[in-house]
Amino acid sequence: MPEDDIATWQIPADLAAVSKAREWTTRQLTAWGLDDLRFTTELIVSELVTNAIRYGRPPTELRLIRHGVLVCEVTDSSSTQPRLRRARATDEGGRGLFIVAQLTERWGCRHGQNRKTIWSEQPIERSP
Repeated sequence: MPEDDIATWQIPADLAAVSKAREWTTRQLTAWGLDDLRFTTELIVSELVTNAIRYGRPPTELRLIRHGVLVCEVTDSSSTQPRLRRARATDEGGRGLFIVAQLTERWGCRHGQNRKTIWSEQPIERSP
């Protein structure tokens, strides 16, 4: 895969970094000509990075891959399996993975040695 199709950032263990992650994502999508995916990808990045900072362990990494689909990956050093759940109307949180599942074609989790990666895929619309 060409290096130009992969973008990677290290995310500080601070919730203030979530907005930076959205900025990086927006710049990269614009560079790739994928402006139509900006809104949904920003939401996905926000949810996955927030979860990694809140429930995972550093280091945390965000990676975008353009390869027929747009893959968004967030890796942290925790082995805890995330759970998709339906939050009640009165819950303040718990909707992150549900939102990711609704906005993407596929999503999942893979485990490596002392880390996990939550990933999602969005289709890239091709011009006629």
